[in-house]
Amino acid sequence: MGRAYQNRKESMAKTSDQKAKVYSKFSKEIYMCAKSGGAETSGNLALAGLIERAKKEQVPAHVIEKALDKATGGGGEDFSVARYEGYGPGSSMVIIDCLTDNPNRTFGDLRGVFNKANAKIGTPGSVAHMFDHAAIFVFSAEDDEEILEALLMADVDVTDVEVEDAKATVFVPNTEYNKAKTALMKAFEGIEFDVDEIQFVPNLTKKLEGEDLENFEKFIAALENVDDVQNVYFDIEL
Repeated sequence: MGRAYQNRKESMAKTSDQKAKVYSKFSKEIYMCAKSGGAETSGNLALAGLIERAKKEQVPAHVIEKALDKATGGGGEDFSVARYEGYGPGSSMVIIDCLTDNPNRTFGDLRGVFNKANAKIGTPGSVAHMFDHAAIFVFSAEDDEEILEALLMADVDVTDVEVEDAKATVFVPNTEYNKAKTALMKAFEGIEFDVDEIQFVPNLTKKLEGEDLENFEKFIAALENVDDVQNVYFDIEL
């Protein structure tokens, strides 16, 4: 699987508007994760990892606490998960994950972005079969066999384990997230994850050049600027 997961371009909080987008993204995601799996991080490993990522992105504590309070209080917005797939510039393939309280608005906003880029929204499954839905963990380690043994002993279905420059990258199916994280935390005391999340990883990647690349980057930036968009995954190397 290589380092394909790194091909997704992360939003950088360089302006106040971009920071607000990052805060809103994490707030919604924390709310949904806590509402579905409980607000106690000891019993909700996905929430624990999400909060750690939010802290690394310098999301203020009050934003995190407010999202948790909404989830436990039963009030607040009623978000739902929406996933869209399609074809972008240069025959690229994209998957867009959203959290929305108005699916019609979200679809309309995305359709506008696709139309402006002369791109095409596909039907569910039209491009997802070209991606692996994987849980990914990156942490400091040097022995891939030790990692593999710890995971196999815990009956984890491992996709791949790589070690390079004293950094280990573990790929498992998204359904194995909790089991894999628990096994790693038990096997390696004090482990700190550089990456701890679930992503869509392309089976194959390709490069674009010139105008195709420029149009693709503008397309991705426009998608990420849609308020309800949480993550955009694609098969293009940047």
